[in-house]
Amino acid sequence: MSNAPLMPKATAVWLVDNTALSFDQVAEFCKMHPLEIKAIADGDAAQGIKGLDPIATGQLSREEIQKAEADSSYRLKVSDPKTRLPETKRKKGPRYTPVSRRHDRPNAIMWLVRNHPELKDSQIMRLVGTTKSTIQSIRDRTHWNASTLSPLDPVTLGLCSQIDLDFEVQRAAKEKPTDQGVYGGATLLPAAETTARREAAEAENAAKQDSGDLSVEAVFAKLKKIGGKSEE
Repeated sequence: MSNAPLMPKATAVWLVDNTALSFDQVAEFCKMHPLEIKAIADGDAAQGIKGLDPIATGQLSREEIQKAEADSSYRLKVSDPKTRLPETKRKKGPRYTPVSRRHDRPNAIMWLVRNHPELKDSQIMRLVGTTKSTIQSIRDRTHWNASTLSPLDPVTLGLCSQIDLDFEVQRAAKEKPTDQGVYGGATLLPAAETTARREAAEAENAAKQDSGDLSVEAVFAKLKKIGGKSEE
């Protein structure tokens, strides 16, 4: 499927409420994450969104939905539109956050800072559409509303999609330097090497003991020779 449906979240709400499609089928058709669809079905997300009938808008046929309900492995296909609009280029910049959701941004920032400390400020700004000063104030607990903030998942709040969050986390993990070579603790040696060291130490102790015995006998023999007396 190359084209996404119009108003994908509203379409997902309608499909969840009016069909027996699986979460994966709805997620792939609406270009969303299966966890987002599950949150919609549980009532944790998209509570104020009215469902959009894709059959009435000509994006799906009833036969297509029935075919997908009968086979869970089947993937829905958007009906060919009669007219095609030119694609608009996505502008780079902070994500726009609706006014009704802006009061949830500090809670989402706190959740990201606690659960994904590897994320950079620029990545958090892209996810929830905030400013660097706000992120720093939440990190330092100097935010004006710090006492009442509670960490909340930005996906559940509808500030970003699970796909965007996973992408930023994977990107931060790739850019994070590995700690190989930093740890300087003791490591296990091969058995052959430890055995060889022990045998060498035993041989060295035996050689020292033998040399010590020989030196003592030589001293006593020399003393006997000097005194001219035999051992009683």
